[in-house]
Amino acid sequence: MTTQYPDEPATREGGGLARFRLDITYDGTDFSGWAVQPTRRTVCGVLVDALSRILRTEVGLTVAGRTDAGVHATGQVAHADLAADVDTARLVRRLARFLPPDVRVRAVTPVPAAFDARFSALRRHYVYRVATTPYGAEPLRARDTVSWPYPIDLDAVNAASERLLGEHDFAAFCKRREGATTVRALERFSWTGDADGVVSAAVSADAFCHSMVRSLVGALLDVGRGRRAVDWPAALLGRAERQGVAVAPAHGLTLVGVDYPDDAALAARAEVTRNLRVPTGPTAPAAP
Repeated sequence: MTTQYPDEPATREGGGLARFRLDITYDGTDFSGWAVQPTRRTVCGVLVDALSRILRTEVGLTVAGRTDAGVHATGQVAHADLAADVDTARLVRRLARFLPPDVRVRAVTPVPAAFDARFSALRRHYVYRVATTPYGAEPLRARDTVSWPYPIDLDAVNAASERLLGEHDFAAFCKRREGATTVRALERFSWTGDADGVVSAAVSADAFCHSMVRSLVGALLDVGRGRRAVDWPAALLGRAERQGVAVAPAHGLTLVGVDYPDDAALAARAEVTRNLRVPTGPTAPAAP
């Protein structure tokens, strides 16, 4: 059984282990999300199986962001504690042969023992793609772009998005989990359109609660088509639960990057994040 979120980093002395960062990309269409689920095909499950077979030992992964079913990634990050003398270049080549074509490990890199893919992260970056053309998404992009049958008023969605920036309780845009905080710092939420009729929403925050990005996008799409006023999404911030907010389809969403501090600040950042994100006490839930 793999450990998703080990409490302590591996030591580099005495145990023969070292910490490694994995940079991962995947098409989430045929996965039931990141997290291991019995009888379901998941990104973590496929990766752990391949790594364990190649290295002939049980491997656990800690990930920066556990994406939902159907969500993609071009900039996912995970860490694993592996034999310190592992040949990383050879491991990447072997993974390319063992893994299915819809998931790839681009790089395996040694990192300090204090590096934690989840807790050391400063922010996560997502992009949501919407095709507003009459014919819908281009066939080669149909798996990562939602066909939207309405025009999107870019001025309206950008004005509404700007009002959501900053640290707020985003309970109105999250699927609540008992005991888990929904306070997040939204650093970027901006919309752009290209000549091909695709509108992209760029969303960045220190972290996201469950289904937050898709709920934000769903609310703003209603603003963009004129169903809701520009000030409506910000007015929802005072609510304790999600009501009346459409959740945008999963396949338009891609995790495109995760930012980390310099090596010297990794441990301090992880400590701060743990204190913010992980409740304590007998009713504390498992880490998301």
